[in-house]
Amino acid sequence: MDWTEAPKLVPELDVSDLETSLVFYTRILGFTVLYQRPEEAFACLELEGAWLMLEAADGPGRRFRTAPLVKPFGRGANLQIQVRDVRAAHRRYLTAGYEPLIPLEARTYRVEATERRLL
Repeated sequence: MDWTEAPKLVPELDVSDLETSLVFYTRILGFTVLYQRPEEAFACLELEGAWLMLEAADGPGRRFRTAPLVKPFGRGANLQIQVRDVRAAHRRYLTAGYEPLIPLEARTYRVEATERRLL
């Protein structure tokens, strides 16, 4: 692993079940596991340059709690992960039986004076 190419910001998400979450992120979304610390119930994942850390909310090791953790976790957080083939990732998601909160759609966003269309 080349740490000089690590992203400058890596979200670390609390999950209720690390193994179930690893199945979702690796088999459904296509992430690979960069490294794990099983003794801390922790894993670092990568997908096309995007990194994500997962840790069991009730696991051992350091946990940063500022308030009680109540399901669903991550309320108020929105992660955008750019991938080469979003339609393939979306199909895997649907095939696994998940229901998207918002349907897949093409959107145009303005960034200063330029508009960029994303799907």
